[in-house]
Amino acid sequence: MTVYDQAHEIKENLPAYLTQVYEPGYEVIVVDETSTDDTPDVLKLFKHDHPTLYTTFLPKPNRNQIRRKMAFNIGLKASKNEWVIFQDISNKIHDENELRNIVEALDEDAELTLGYISKKGIRLQPFTSCEDARCHLLKAERKLKHIYNRRFLNYTWGRYNFIIVRKEFSYNVLKYFEQYISSSSLFGYRMRILLKNLFGRSQTTFIKFE
Repeated sequence: MTVYDQAHEIKENLPAYLTQVYEPGYEVIVVDETSTDDTPDVLKLFKHDHPTLYTTFLPKPNRNQIRRKMAFNIGLKASKNEWVIFQDISNKIHDENELRNIVEALDEDAELTLGYISKKGIRLQPFTSCEDARCHLLKAERKLKHIYNRRFLNYTWGRYNFIIVRKEFSYNVLKYFEQYISSSSLFGYRMRILLKNLFGRSQTTFIKFE
């Protein structure tokens, strides 16, 4: 995950990411986009007590660089496992078995899976290839925080909360991040997603919160 001036969210949500019950083991990689608040100090405190946490940072801003994409690239280079999850620290973990439940429900034939968080649980939407998910990944409205943080009809409109992908295909995902999209193309993507998700619900798996 990447963070920027999110010390409060880290204090509140990161502990649950670091205490998951998952026997094969896992790692949490946090890339700090050169925060100006207490984020670096907070991460240092967590890192001292949790060996599963790896932290690094993005160099000082360059206006010609796509920062979030670069931050994820840095995180991917540090990752050691076959599967990776692109996650946001603002998303809360509901119980210590959440990672295990997600892994058990995964379609291993899918290159990429999108996860949608609701009050009742998590919906997983698998895609055979990253290209099949391009409409979801290209939607420019995800860069607008007030839209990204909505929790109503997220699945219907394709407003996913996290991405699960095999590491070997993860760079295929990043190439879609923060691309310019014309208004006509964006409208077309929205309509495709709406139709697919309204009439293709049987293709998803729902994990209910206890």
